[in-house]
Order: sequence, then structure tokens, then C-alpha cells
Amino acid sequence: MSTDSGDTPSSATDRREAVREKAKRVHVRQSRARLARRISLGVLATGAVAAVAAVVVWSVTSTMGGRDLTPETASSDGFAVSDVTGVASEQGAIDDSAVEATPGSDKAATPAPTASATAPVDIRVYVDYLSPGAREWQLANVDQLTTWVDEGAATLSYHPVSMLTAKSNGTKYSLRAAAAAACVATHDESVFFAYNTELLTRQPAMDTDGFSDVELADLAQAVGAGDPDTLRSCIEDGDYVQWAKDATERAIAGIPDTDGLQLTGTPMILVNGQPYMGALKDAAEFSQFVLTSASDAFYTDQTPTPTPTAPATPAAPATPEG
Repeated sequence: MSTDSGDTPSSATDRREAVREKAKRVHVRQSRARLARRISLGVLATGAVAAVAAVVVWSVTSTMGGRDLTPETASSDGFAVSDVTGVASEQGAIDDSAVEATPGSDKAATPAPTASATAPVDIRVYVDYLSPGAREWQLANVDQLTTWVDEGAATLSYHPVSMLTAKSNGTKYSLRAAAAAACVATHDESVFFAYNTELLTRQPAMDTDGFSDVELADLAQAVGAGDPDTLRSCIEDGDYVQWAKDATERAIAGIPDTDGLQLTGTPMILVNGQPYMGALKDAAEFSQFVLTSASDAFYTDQTPTPTPTAPATPAAPATPEG
């Protein structure tokens, strides 16, 4: 009897084909799985990149917060005073009409510029709202400044700077106050002089926190600023913080329209481009300086330019009589 020692050649071939087919199907499934994983990882990576990009864009936009803006009403980094109403009385100044100008009184001894056909006196003030000297000068002169501007005898502009940013326990009050003043000058210039004076009147002591941005906005509303919501947003978002910093650096590098002057401290008061070096608390001394500057400007404008005259024609020589 014969025994079957193994598979027939045809059955062995069929088995090998079945194994190869099965391996092929396994390979296809594994390839598909790897492809699916790659696609999933790609989608996740793309989503992550998009999310990071969105965060970066949001962060940059949020950090800027309008801080790279330049105030539209600024000229040479300063703001002209357009309205002086309602300031002197709030500071407790004496009403001019209630003072009798007798020959022995300070009122009679204080000269003042007068409006004329010539250009008014130009007064520029570089002010740091944390500077005690700036406060002294403003409070001493607010009454006569109001009168001069109101009568057209002087033009007045303030240039907010931040020389004392490091003197407020890290809150950068000097910088924030300068930026807040720029917000007021931009969104309601009619109350800029009042706000400027109020910031100096209520000046916090150095090495204290100073006012918060919310309080700076409250102060703007208290002096009667219009559109308080827009103004509050400008102050609290720090729209002009970067501008105030840059303006300070520009002033330190050089004051425009002067003979090489640079900002070295505040206040710096320029009258027709010349720095006032007198006592900050002495309104009479400052008034005299302004009057002298006005007179110099007047006589400079009035000095006639010599007109060259044509040389005389020499007479013809006489003809001797024959």
C-alpha cells in the first residue's frame, strides 16, 4: 500500500499563491493605515500652524493697540492751545476786574505784551506732568497765559514729554500722562489747556504710583471733554504711549526751530525760540521776559532794509572858452 508523502505540486503552488495574496492584502492595509496617519498628522500640523499664526496676529495687533499712531493735531510734537475758557477760575486765580491797578501794586508793575499788527509772541512749553517745576510755572502763570492767548498777544503750545518715567514705582506715570494729554488734544482740543492745567494742579508726588489710566480718563471727563467713550478708549488703550516716548527722544536730540537747543530737563519754556531762565514761580519776571522778546521781535520786524542808491553821475568837464 502506498502512502501519501506530501502535497501534490499543484496544491503547493496554490498555497503559496494564497500566502502571497494574503501578504499583499496585509501590505495594502498597512500602507493605507500609514497614509491615513500621515494625512491626520498633516491636518493637525496645519491646524496648529494656523492657530499659532492667529495667536501671533492677535498678539501683535493687541500689543500695538494703536500705540504706533501719531496725533493728528500735533505740530512739531506739540499742541497749540485753541481755547482757554474755564481754566483760571478753576485754579483759584484772582479776577483781573477785581484788582485795582494802583502804582504800588504788583499788577501795575507787571508788564504784558499787547496784540499788534506783527506776529504774536510764540510761547512753547516742554512739560513733564510729574515735574514739580512744571507745576510751579503753570500755576504761577496760568492767569496771564489765559489773558495773552485770549487777547491774541501770544500763541501758546505744550509739548508733553516723559523725562521722569522712572520716577513712579514702575507705573510709567510720566509717559502715560503725556500720552493721555495727546489723546485729549486729539479728540477734544478745546479742553486741552484745561486738562493740561488740571494734570499739573493735581500732580502726584514723585516716587508714587500716580494716577491710573482709568483715573486719567476720569479727569478728562471732569474737565468737560466731549465724546468721553472715545477719549477713554484712547487713554486706557495707550494709543499715544509710543508717540510720547518717541517725541521725548526727538526733543532730547534737538528742539526744532532753535539754535541747537536740546531738552535736558523740564519745564523748558521757549519764548520766540529763546529759553526762559528766570524763576519759575515769578510771574512778573516771566512777563518781563515775554515783553522784552515781543519788543525785540517788533523792532526786528520794523527795521527797514537799507536801499542802495545809484551812484551820482559825474558832471561833464567844462569846455574852456576860446
